[in-house]
Parts: sequence; C-alpha cells; structure tokens
Amino acid sequence: MAGQNCWRCLYRPSQRLLLAPLSTSASTPTSAAFSTSASLFARAAEPIRHTRSGKRLVLGKKKKVQDKTKPPLPGERKAFRKRIQLSNDNALEVPGLDVLSPENAVDPESIGKIVGIPAEVVDQLRACEAFKSSQNWSLFRSPHMLVRKETVDLASQMTSAIANKETLRLVVTGSRGSGKSILGLQALATGFMNNWVVINIPEGQELTTAATEYSTIPNSEMFSQPVYAVKLMQAMHQTSHHVLSQHKVMLDHLQLPISVTRNMTLAALLNATKEPEFAFPVFQAFWKELLLPGRPPILFALDGLAHIMRVSEYRSPAFELIHSHDLALVRMFADALGGKTAFANGAVVLGVASRGNAPIIPSMEKAIAQASAAQKGEEIPARDPFFRKYDERVFEALRGVKVLDVQGVSKTEARALMEYWAASGILRSRVDERNVSEKWTMAGGGVVAEMERVIMHDLRAAL
Repeated sequence: MAGQNCWRCLYRPSQRLLLAPLSTSASTPTSAAFSTSASLFARAAEPIRHTRSGKRLVLGKKKKVQDKTKPPLPGERKAFRKRIQLSNDNALEVPGLDVLSPENAVDPESIGKIVGIPAEVVDQLRACEAFKSSQNWSLFRSPHMLVRKETVDLASQMTSAIANKETLRLVVTGSRGSGKSILGLQALATGFMNNWVVINIPEGQELTTAATEYSTIPNSEMFSQPVYAVKLMQAMHQTSHHVLSQHKVMLDHLQLPISVTRNMTLAALLNATKEPEFAFPVFQAFWKELLLPGRPPILFALDGLAHIMRVSEYRSPAFELIHSHDLALVRMFADALGGKTAFANGAVVLGVASRGNAPIIPSMEKAIAQASAAQKGEEIPARDPFFRKYDERVFEALRGVKVLDVQGVSKTEARALMEYWAASGILRSRVDERNVSEKWTMAGGGVVAEMERVIMHDLRAAL
C-alpha cells in the first residue's frame, strides 16, 4: 500500500497532517500554544495607515476661505485709476507768480515763466477732462504751468485766426514726453479765457476701441455713439454755459424727437435730453446751430489723433470692421480738421498726436511729414512705392494742416522749471548753471518727462 507521501517528498510532509484535528469542543485550541503565525497573519491583514505625530495628515481638497471683503462697485476701479488730484497741502506755496490771462498767453515776455491757472479755468478744464492722470499735478500746492515758446506761438495763431474769422487747422506732434498734452491743455485754457465754445475729446481711443455703445444711424452708413454724445453734451453745458446761454435757437428742428422752440437757448438745447437714444440727433442740431453766422468761435480739440486714423474695433451688422471715419463723432472732427466744414465765425481745430499708448499709423506719419515739409517750403517726401496699405481717408483728413513740432525745452525754460520745483520743496539740490545743464542733458535735450524722471530719481535717492 502506497504511503500518504511520495518518495521524492519525504522531507515535506503533507499539509493535511499538519492541520489540527477538527473538534466540536470550544476548549480545544485551533493552533499550538507556542505558535505566533496567527497573530502575525492578523496584523498583516490590517490595512497600513499613514500616521503622523502631532497632527493628522489629511490628503484631500482644502476648503476655500471665503473672501469677506466688499467687492468694488462697477466703475470704481476705473474712477480710482483716473482720479485727478490738483492740490497738495504738504507742498510749499510759491509766492510771487503771475496768473495766466489772455494777454500774457500771447506775450513773448512771458516765455520761460511759471504762471498759475485761474480757479474758474481749473474747474472748466477738470470738467472737460483736460488733466491727465499721468501728469504730476498732485505734487504741487496748486496747478501751475510753464509758458514755453510753443505756448505763445500756438496762442498767437489761435487768437489771430479767430480775430480774422478764419479756421486754424493744426496738428501738435513731437517726441514722447515733450509736453504735447500740456500744450493742448494750454490751448483749452486760452479758449476758455476768451469765451469760446470748447469741444474737447480727451482720449481718441475711447471712440475707436469698442469701449462705448454704438448704433446705426437710419438711412445712413454711419454709426453714432449715443452714450458718449450725452457725456460730451453735459461737459459742454458745464464749461460753456455762460457763453451758450446768450444765444438762442435760430433753425426749426422738426425732425427731433423732443420739442425745440426758437425761444430756447443753446445751453438749454444741450441740456434738453439725457436719454441716449435722443442724444445724437440733438447734438447734430446743436452743431448746425453753432455753424450759423453770429455764433461764438469754436475750439474743437482731440487728444490721441492716431487712434482715429485707423480701422476701429467696432463691427457692422455684417460683422465687418468699421473704419473710424464711419463713426459720426469721429467723422465730424475729421471733416473739420480736413477743411470740409465751413466755420463762419472762426474756429480752431486742434489734433494732438500723443505718442504714449498710440498705434503706429504709416498713413498719418507720412501725411504729417508732407504737411510739415510744405509748411517749411521744403521738398515734399513721396510715398513709399512698395507700401500698399496707405489710407486715402487719412490723407484727406490731414491735407493742408499746419504742424507744430514740440521737442525739449530750452535751458532757460528748464531753469525756470527747476526753480519752481525747488521752491515747492520737490527739488532739494542747488539750482545753478551746472545742475541745470546736467539735468537738461540727461533728459535728452530738455524733454520734460525725462527731466521729471531725473528729479524724482534724485529725490528718492535723497530720502
């Protein structure tokens, strides 16, 4: 009879023989008393857990902490970013300075002097958004500005054109930081002091970057911007109310959705509606009234000329890009700058070609170069024959304009600026010929923005 184990496996007894016999008795142990296999097997069967002394490690998504701060209201960030501070009580008051007037604005003796802006003119400039947030008005006790050679030249051209009931079409250009926007502000101040009707578009990009509402004009290929028109009319009503209230409506505007009588003043016409859907027809009627004989002179200014000399970011109903000159407000300024609009009482159409945040428009650069060469009596530069993206509408808008090239200030004007900064407590170094020449040279030949940067660098180093 064969054994329970084979000959080859004599050294390995059967597992069945090693098992304990089954017993129904509860007192019989299931394993040997000296064996530890059962306890080790039980420990191995338990899941391994990661333990950490001190704190328990939680491997999972953390709960987001709710932000209990109050979120900013709509438009609050933009208002904070664009806020204008025109006074600083911590700055020293500079005594003995003249105040800007219509007389000293055209006086050559005022070149190189610091003058203050009258309080009523400051309010008008603030209402039409002539002050820029990038300008350092908050460092001084009150708004003052330097009368440059270009200031007297521009003011003289403006007053001469208005006196002869002509139209001055001028483009202010120059290097970045040379003071073009300040020169435009001085032109607006001259218009306010001479009781002209001032229409100011502070940023051309607000009309072309699809930042405001627009709508189609019935029976036309043009597009209106009613919300911006309401804003522009309110600014004009606030700044030129005392001038417009002296003139009454002379035409019948039966097509308007509001009632307009001939006993109504032009100021009341501007304030007749605040509804966006009625704003642009009312503004068109106001523009027709301004062009009639016997009306006050007009100053139409725009800063950021390059933004309106290109294709805008608006879309037509066919989802095609709209040219900036197909926007009604932009077309109104382009026709006035190009000489297509006749002004019976004299006007100044001023375009400031700012370089900061401005696109490069080859058509505008070439048109300004041609106008500048024609003004100086030089040979007019020809267009690049290999460039095929010239815009004829831009050349039409800039044909025959005068060009005022603004560069750095002279050393005399730079010294006047530095003396005013030192008297205000900003410049703490000595103002002599050596320091003036040093700062003037470091600023690239008197570029005002670079001079301010050099002065602020020295101020931070001193602190």
